[in-house]
Amino acid sequence: QVQLVESGGGLVQSGGSLKLACAASGFTFRNYAMSWYRQASGEEREKVARISSTGGTTTYADSVKGRFTISRDDSKNTVYLQMNSLKPEDTAVYYCNVVRLWTDYWGQGTQVTVSS
Repeated sequence: QVQLVESGGGLVQSGGSLKLACAASGFTFRNYAMSWYRQASGEEREKVARISSTGGTTTYADSVKGRFTISRDDSKNTVYLQMNSLKPEDTAVYYCNVVRLWTDYWGQGTQVTVSS
């Protein structure tokens, strides 16, 4: 079965950096685009970044463009989110996502807290 396991979250000061990782299993990772979403307390989940199956195309939410970088390592079945210049408004639970056979799969999420 599809399994996504996020890691790398934590508490960081404003202006700091974190790198999230999502280890995937249960499907042929290299064939699928992968995305990162986040959900702040009391708000809807929003898409942060997406990377194509080949890694050749990446897209970002306007709020993180120029600060976050999504990447993938198909040899490790892992997708990453490098987050730089973090702001308090980046505080949220971050989720890894894959859409397979018209079904959304999610990890358990990893908490990112940015203090001012």
